[in-house]
Amino acid sequence: MPRTLVLGATGFIGRALVLALQGAGHAVRVAARSPERARSLLPAGVDVLDFADDSALDAAVRSSDAIVNLAGESIAGRRWTAKRKHALIESRVASTERLVAAIAKRPDRLPVFVSASAIGAYGDRGDDLLDDDSATGIGFAAELCRTWEAAAHKAAASRVVVARFGIVLGRGGGALEPLLRLSKWHLGGVLGGGEQWVSWIHLEDLVAGLLRAIDSLAGTFAFTAPHPVQQRELSRTIAASLDLAVELPAPAFAIKLALGESSSLLLGGQRVVPRKLLADGFAFAFPTLPSALEDLVEDTTDIERVRDIPESPYLRERRPRYTLHAHTELDAPLAEVFEFFSSPGNLAAITPTELAFEITNAPDDVSGNSTIDYKIRVAGLPMRWRTRIEKWIPGVAFVDSQERGPYKAWWHEHRFVERDGKTIMEDIVHYAPPLGPLGAIANKLVVASMLRRIFGYRRSAIRLRFAARS
Repeated sequence: MPRTLVLGATGFIGRALVLALQGAGHAVRVAARSPERARSLLPAGVDVLDFADDSALDAAVRSSDAIVNLAGESIAGRRWTAKRKHALIESRVASTERLVAAIAKRPDRLPVFVSASAIGAYGDRGDDLLDDDSATGIGFAAELCRTWEAAAHKAAASRVVVARFGIVLGRGGGALEPLLRLSKWHLGGVLGGGEQWVSWIHLEDLVAGLLRAIDSLAGTFAFTAPHPVQQRELSRTIAASLDLAVELPAPAFAIKLALGESSSLLLGGQRVVPRKLLADGFAFAFPTLPSALEDLVEDTTDIERVRDIPESPYLRERRPRYTLHAHTELDAPLAEVFEFFSSPGNLAAITPTELAFEITNAPDDVSGNSTIDYKIRVAGLPMRWRTRIEKWIPGVAFVDSQERGPYKAWWHEHRFVERDGKTIMEDIVHYAPPLGPLGAIANKLVVASMLRRIFGYRRSAIRLRFAARS
């Protein structure tokens, strides 16, 4: 079993990579600046150490077969003040230098070191067609990437991979969520002239590419989909995926006024093709923007007024008003899937970070009549939830029902069926929103859309863990 150390594992990309690494059979260790937070976000079985503990970091580096460095604060969305620039440099370059220094202490060479970068390394290049080996550009983002990459290349590893990420599209974070919110308010239109190029990549393709990098790559690679688009096309395609009209534009002067120098990330662009990944035979699951958005925006969670209510003492006492149904096909045997869901420690890993999910009391393994206590945050409000395992049939189904929490009724059945070596997983939830007679309004305005986001994220997370196809 390969031992892989990940830095930056609690971020949008890191959480997805950890799930995929576990699914690929890696023993995953994480170096985190906040170990407690990391343990609350990551799946069971992940060994978490304090990045500030030199001896623990040196020991982990010494015994690792691969190291993936994803550390770095988000560069977008805020002005690049002198203080902000320093923080961006510190979070990327300083942490990479510290890792490289720890690698240098090994008695042998590290087999592979994968370090993140970004296509911002190319600077704003207009319509120039760029690839992995194109020259870097000018500007703060380009200089930051150059310094970051130079630190990574000093690692004493048999293979060093510098992964230049494009704009990452996925559920529960990255660039897509704010773009969707803007579009729903009809504010996701053309930015500036709309002719700037956007080189993007679906989160699942990025994670698959990182697994390929760990296995066999060496050098600098562009991690982008093979078909970049201009910003105008991006906004129109997102609007079309939501069945919305053309959005309101945002003029360049307004963006510059709001963001200053960092506006270059929105008003400039790079037209990048992943020539080396394609030459290596990497097959993109989502090579075009429409295919990516069809997967990420498609609503696969059905919610309707309740029809048939299962026989249950809980549901006789707390009558549900709605039924939610979600379906996922997983390319994994049923025993492996059921074991994953038997561990409460895996719940946070398949829950969006916006819920601030944190278990406060739970058994090591779920069984009939077990109770699980946890904290969540809904619409910014902290809440406590206690759930009881009402039914437990190993390898077939289990039911958890809310004893204490925000819903008037919540009865969640998980069904598992194995077919041709794959597992069909169904989630069926019978629920009643809070607020009594106002519950129908709450469901229409807030609850149903929130549940669709939660179960959409859950579907993406378990698909990464089990290589799902649905």
